[in-house]
Amino acid sequence: MLASRLFPLLYVPGLRWGTAIFMNYHHLIEVGKYRVSPLATQLDDGGFSASVSIRSGKGSGTHDRVSRFTRLFDNAPAALHYATEHALAWIGERNSHNTRALA
Repeated sequence: MLASRLFPLLYVPGLRWGTAIFMNYHHLIEVGKYRVSPLATQLDDGGFSASVSIRSGKGSGTHDRVSRFTRLFDNAPAALHYATEHALAWIGERNSHNTRALA
């Protein structure tokens, strides 16, 4: 399901000491007012780290929450999947808190 959203990945060589970045540019996920951008970064040892940006708002009212995870992954798709799932869980938690506050 989510794996199909994680492609195509863009490879950008040459960022600091030959670090490679994989980012899902073409299929950023929009969930309600949030825009989710998962990111996988290849480390010097060949493993991958994951991070995710969760944006909301427009113009000067834009808010961007960035999470970086300590867990390491064997490949970029696994790192992207983890970051995306974490973001979706965070959004779901925020929405459930807002729904309870209105009740």
